[in-house]
Amino acid sequence: MTEIVKAERRHFSDIGWLQSYWLFAFSDYHDPQNVRFGSLRVFNDDIIAPGTGFPMHPHREMEIVTLVLRGEMTHQDSMGNRAVIRAGDVQRMSAGSGLTHSEHNLGTEPVHIYQIWIFPERKGLTPSYDQRTFDPADWRNRLRPVASGRGDAGAVTLHADAVIHRCNLDAGHVVTHEVAADRRIFVYSKTGSLLVDGREMDANDQARIDAAGILAIAARERAEFVLIDVPA
Repeated sequence: MTEIVKAERRHFSDIGWLQSYWLFAFSDYHDPQNVRFGSLRVFNDDIIAPGTGFPMHPHREMEIVTLVLRGEMTHQDSMGNRAVIRAGDVQRMSAGSGLTHSEHNLGTEPVHIYQIWIFPERKGLTPSYDQRTFDPADWRNRLRPVASGRGDAGAVTLHADAVIHRCNLDAGHVVTHEVAADRRIFVYSKTGSLLVDGREMDANDQARIDAAGILAIAARERAEFVLIDVPA
């Protein structure tokens, strides 16, 4: 089964310095029918204004992945890490037994990020950090794993049986992905127009797929998207 969730069904939150689209129930957005998709718990599409950000706050028992689409974020955490995460970078924090961190936009333009939370393979992990820089050419007309618990070369490591891919697909191009019977696939489109399993998908739409087989994704016009493969 392939379900297309249109962009207007996302939950929108605007608190001035932070504009967020929440694809799953989060914070004060309550929906018992939309809490998770397999082991994918959170997908937030955030824009953070210059000179603002998230103060130190705690996390536990979650793999937290941040994809920076535009601008740069300054990260600091209780593990002693301080880093700048720029467009094209991917950051992973394993919150494990507990950590605190902050994220601030110290630049002069808004920062656009996706933040993705996935349940870890087991509880009580020692908190850890990983960050990589990618060239957008890496995902031109191909699915490029950028975060992986399956040993994909060059990807940030996940302590979960999950893979996050990025792809920028030219018009007329097709990519395929094999879906196992015990897996679920989540696709979120940033720009452009796609056919996912023959279903039309536009910018900021989601596809949620839980049928085994070969999944074909075709670009009707140039499109950029994220594909996440998680356990059911």
